[in-house]
Amino acid sequence: MEISAAGRLVVRITAADVGKRVSVRSLTQPGVTEGKFTDTVGVLTSWDAGVLAITRKDGESVRVAETALVAGKVVPAAPARRRGPAVSYAELAPVLARGWPPVESERLGGWELRAAAGFTRRANSVLPSGDPGLPLDAALDVVREWYAARGLPAYVQTATGGEGTQEALCAELEARGWVREVTAEVWVGATAPVADRTDPADGPEVLLAREADAAWLGRYQRKGVDEAARAVLGGGPSVWFATVPGDGGSPAAIGRCVVDGRWAGFAAVEVDPARRRQGLATVVMAALARRALAEGASAAWLQVERDNAGARALYERLGFVAHHAYHHHRAPTGEAADR
Repeated sequence: MEISAAGRLVVRITAADVGKRVSVRSLTQPGVTEGKFTDTVGVLTSWDAGVLAITRKDGESVRVAETALVAGKVVPAAPARRRGPAVSYAELAPVLARGWPPVESERLGGWELRAAAGFTRRANSVLPSGDPGLPLDAALDVVREWYAARGLPAYVQTATGGEGTQEALCAELEARGWVREVTAEVWVGATAPVADRTDPADGPEVLLAREADAAWLGRYQRKGVDEAARAVLGGGPSVWFATVPGDGGSPAAIGRCVVDGRWAGFAAVEVDPARRRQGLATVVMAALARRALAEGASAAWLQVERDNAGARALYERLGFVAHHAYHHHRAPTGEAADR
């Protein structure tokens, strides 16, 4: 706690410190000068109508009446935890799915069949979260027919490397000729250290918007973005798009973040090839992280392919660590499908 030269506790935070990590002491009963105190450390996410909201590292939001404050100060950001936030695959999987939603979906028991006119495998694959309610071969027949009716290849997304993941299903699929085409990893970390990597008052301007405009989409690596792609990109509980303006109307860098409870999911972080190695990816992620903190997200996730060395190095510096891997298995064709 901050103590003055006279030995008294002092409140040294204001509403201007929203978004920063603070430590406050408050009375358990506002207005009672003699009573028990409670200490709270976390990110000051709002200060409205005489009430402070502080999000602790466990994701809990604590509300403190301004009249109950006894002392308070801004404190350095907590160091990134090397192991990332404690989370099970069962908790994280639905968060990932909501962060990149399909245009249409259908349940098959504990499986979700997802489609988005072919825009990314994640939005056009089966997400198995339990028993499909049918023998495996019969369920896979349903899957193939469902995707064939939409003119799409059939994919099943599986996860490995964590408690509750689907190593056994991977083996069953591969034994039936389903081909593992893509493997990526989900990494997790804390939001506050990312937000603290840059000072918004010192550096390039970052514009935040609720929708991806033509300039943002022009920088996005996937070309020919159609209505389905826009629906996926804009879908999710609370989506934000970041843009660092560049020359000639083309962004120098972009990024996307979706806030879902205590989780912030980062994606589509792209930098103009001519502006790389200038820290713009970090600037974008820090701006999005500050927005996510303001909405109460204390933990973060992202997905990265195993061969993307540059991105992996950046995410390690920001405190992210691997949580589990995920794979996309494609249905066999020709003779393999008849086995």
